Amino acid sequence: MIEQQYIDLFNDYRSEIDANSTKGLNRHRDAAFETFSKLGFPTSKLEDYKHTNVARVFDGDLGLNLRNIPVPVDPYEAFKCDVPNLNTNVYFLINDRFYTNGHQQEPLPEGVFVGSLQEFSETHPDIFDKHYGQIADYSDNGVVAYNTMFAQDGFVIYVPENMVIEKPLQLINILRGAVDLNVNRRILIIAEKNAQVKLLVCDHAVDEVGFVVSQVTEIIADRDAQVNFYELEENSVNVKKLNNVFSEQKENTNVTVSTITLHNGFTRNNYRFRLLGEHAEAHIGGLAICDKEQHVDNFAFLDHAVPNCHSNELFKYALDDRATGVFCGKILVEKDAQKTLAYQNNKNLCVSDDAKMFSKPQLEIHADDVKCSHGLTTGQLDQEAMFYLQARGIPQDEARMLLLVAFTQDVVDLIRIDSLQDRLLQLINKRFRGELMRCGNCNVCK
Repeated sequence: MIEQQYIDLFNDYRSEIDANSTKGLNRHRDAAFETFSKLGFPTSKLEDYKHTNVARVFDGDLGLNLRNIPVPVDPYEAFKCDVPNLNTNVYFLINDRFYTNGHQQEPLPEGVFVGSLQEFSETHPDIFDKHYGQIADYSDNGVVAYNTMFAQDGFVIYVPENMVIEKPLQLINILRGAVDLNVNRRILIIAEKNAQVKLLVCDHAVDEVGFVVSQVTEIIADRDAQVNFYELEENSVNVKKLNNVFSEQKENTNVTVSTITLHNGFTRNNYRFRLLGEHAEAHIGGLAICDKEQHVDNFAFLDHAVPNCHSNELFKYALDDRATGVFCGKILVEKDAQKTLAYQNNKNLCVSDDAKMFSKPQLEIHADDVKCSHGLTTGQLDQEAMFYLQARGIPQDEARMLLLVAFTQDVVDLIRIDSLQDRLLQLINKRFRGELMRCGNCNVCK
């Protein structure tokens, strides 16, 4: 039983886990442990994990930094982001700990908190207790329960009522280790009434050891709030990432989540959105570019619980060599959710004959006055378009590259930071050309 070693580890080191965290985080561990002991890790026997056996990811000798030993890396020396005109406030998580020796940032509006989850739980205990672990439901998710058992720190953004953070925030996740390591991190975003914030999260691995990363993100958008959450994964092939994003929206909110996987080993992204207030909008996008034997699985569940809400879901995959892509999307329109607009689209390119794509779009509609649709296409590059470009003097390889980059454009368009859009198109172009995966002047990417 794979889970037993982690059950024993938690029991044996519980006091040290608690000692290196805070009361707010610790009070969730017992319930999470009880759930994990019953559920264990998901396996391919479960319908939603049919093509992604998560349990085998943990079947190995993985270290955990339960004593919170400092990791020897200066992220400011290791990471130099050169996205032109991006102009962000930059923060770092080293494995799963917030880097506290950060440089002076541009001042944030009064009352805004951006930083360590541990610190926030102690300086804002009432707000922390109200939101942390409340929408990250682990009753049927063993990975989220496992993360809640072991997470000791993370990153938090708290934007009080009527506050707008004009300047985008950037969180750099750096993986560093001398041995194969399990990393468990949390991200909490709280946008109160009429608040606005944009966050870009970038993932990078320094060392060539194996990493198993569980990440849980909670996005709480109160009335009239706007949250843009973008993730850019450029990990090594030795990284296995299990990512869970939960979002709850009140009335007149707008939440956009977009995840772009440019390089990885094994990735499972779970998205669970609940639209709980009228005139809420949710936009979810995903792009995966995979080759060799890389694996990306996106599972998205959107719950329309009230009338007059709008959701748009777009996932695209470009698969080469023996790569595998998986998409499972479900839109639930509840009985009272009249006037719902919900659209789901999954488009895939299998560039090689050995690439595999598994897709399962779903609609479950219990209201009768709605506009809902889902679409699915899987194929290869359009040969007529290739012929058209070549007939106008464009070499075959360049024509192929132009079509691949054009295929990704509408996912990139979901990102509402113009300078980041431009840079992503450059990185995507490099990725399709097989060039070294580096984010500008980043000195850590392998």
